[in-house]
Amino acid sequence: MSNDFTSLASNGFDGFGAVPGVVVGQAFANRRALADARVHRPLQAGICGIRERGAESVLVSGGYEDDRDHGDEIVFTGQGGRGPDTDRQVEHQRFERGNAALVTSMTTGRPVRVVRAEGGGRRPAYRYGGLFRVEECWFERGRSGFLVCRYRLVLPG
Repeated sequence: MSNDFTSLASNGFDGFGAVPGVVVGQAFANRRALADARVHRPLQAGICGIRERGAESVLVSGGYEDDRDHGDEIVFTGQGGRGPDTDRQVEHQRFERGNAALVTSMTTGRPVRVVRAEGGGRRPAYRYGGLFRVEECWFERGRSGFLVCRYRLVLPG
C-alpha cells in the first residue's frame, strides 16, 4: 500500500482532492478496497485528516443517528462520543482530531472526498460520491441529548 501511495505522490497526489484514476460513482467492495485505492484510508474512522492539514475524506455510513444525506448536500455528524457497544451518543463531541480537520477544510476551502456506505448491514459496499465543500460547522444537541459537531457539506454546482 505504501508503494501505491508513493507512486501517487510522485505524480503530484498529496492525499487531498480527486484520486487519480477514481471516478465519481465508482463502487468499492469494502473498506480495505477504499483504503488501497486511497479514497478513504481509515479502516474504522469516518473522517480522514488532521487539524493542521484538513480532511481528506469522510465516510457517510449512517452510523450516527443525526446524519442527513440529501444527495448534493449532507449534514454530517462529527466523530466521537459514542459508546463502545452502541450507535448512540453517550457524551459530548469536541472539535478535535477529525472534527478539527473538517473545520480546517472549511476555513481553507479545500474540498473533501465523500464516500457513502450502501446496503447497510454488517458488510456494506461503498461508493465514491465526489468532492464536497465544507460550508459551515456548528455544535448542536443531538437526538441523544449530547452536543455533536455538525457540518454542512455541499457538492459544488
